[in-house]
Amino acid sequence: MSRAEKIKAPRGTFDVLGEQAGVRATLEARARAILEGAGYERIETPVLEATELFARGVGASTDIVQKEMFSLQDGGGRSLTLRPEGTAPVCRAYVEHGMHKRKQPVKLWYLSSFFRHERAQAGRYRQFWQVGAEALGSEDPAVDAESIVLLAVLLGEMGVRERRLRLSSLGSSESRGEYRERLQAHLREHEASLAEEVRSRIELNPLRAFDSEHEGTRQIMASAPRLLDFLSAEDAEHFAQVRDLLDVAQVSYEVDPTLVRGLDYYTRTVFEFTSDALGAQSGVGGGGRYDGLVERLGGVPTAGMGWAAGVERILLAGEEPPLVASPIDLFVALGEESREARAEGDDFDELDGSRVESRRAAFEILAEARSAGLTAQMELGGRSLKGQLGYANSLGARYVAIVERDETALKDMQGGGQERIATDTVIHAVLRGLRTL
Repeated sequence: MSRAEKIKAPRGTFDVLGEQAGVRATLEARARAILEGAGYERIETPVLEATELFARGVGASTDIVQKEMFSLQDGGGRSLTLRPEGTAPVCRAYVEHGMHKRKQPVKLWYLSSFFRHERAQAGRYRQFWQVGAEALGSEDPAVDAESIVLLAVLLGEMGVRERRLRLSSLGSSESRGEYRERLQAHLREHEASLAEEVRSRIELNPLRAFDSEHEGTRQIMASAPRLLDFLSAEDAEHFAQVRDLLDVAQVSYEVDPTLVRGLDYYTRTVFEFTSDALGAQSGVGGGGRYDGLVERLGGVPTAGMGWAAGVERILLAGEEPPLVASPIDLFVALGEESREARAEGDDFDELDGSRVESRRAAFEILAEARSAGLTAQMELGGRSLKGQLGYANSLGARYVAIVERDETALKDMQGGGQERIATDTVIHAVLRGLRTL
């Protein structure tokens, strides 16, 4: 029979295996400790959301909505989308579950998978993971500063190299009117030199011109008016307080008036952490304030501040954290007779009673160990006794129980001693030994 053609994962997706899973678990554990220690609660939103959520929340003129979403129709003709980002779903949940009635701010965090149809490259995938945090219900500049500091701490603990913090303010949507008109006039004056997509967004979202990598557009934007010069007195004071609190926390930053971020819902504070270790695509994580988003999604007027950071980007830019193997208290090995029967593949109905009893005894020890709260594994690979001991050692097992026909040999893998004891006393002996450590 010919071998079937191998099926590969779709382009831009990946499998998380072995040690990779361990490193990602380390990141999740550190994120949980940092964020829950600061009062953030875990939230998980559905992978599929109504397409309208992102069109209305993220913005119809954004690349995400125009080019990058994976959308489908369900059996009832409703348009659904694999979530491309986390803030709009969290705000939808805030509205749907009446969280405005809780004590404010409501602070939530997540670590989830997201989906965007973009060109796959190192650290950027069509299915990717983000860790994020959102604080809803407070306009206090301290919320902005705390949010930024928490991400700075996480990136520091993950050893992200050559990191920089870019910081700016977009002001409030009400105060951007005069600046928007000035910027649009500047873009129209130089329209012939702009990229096609920038020209198409002059009316909808002129600020996105600052994100363009088109050389002609970049030259035009070098002389464009800067939004920081048009902030209202209230917005300027808010930004000044955020900077002051970051100074208090000793988080260094550079004010970048060209920073606008890629989503339409941002107001006032915006920020981005980059890593020069990543090269041209240097973004690691960022976010900002989105004071009008909850209202846009049907909720009461609610201030919001949050960020998201790419798990793959963090790991790519970070120093690989040491993997701490889960301790194995007990490995249950099979004596030679039981092991040989398993290796030969004999049907259990044909095994003599003693071999069956040895295997049953080993499985009983395994179950009893786990019931007692011990971490335990059992030989399942048909190895020789020598191979089993080597495997147990590679797992870092503290004890190995070698189950024979009539009794069990308990081997101390650290102390080197070994004693033969009654099989029904193995767990008691292991527990007694662990208490003396």
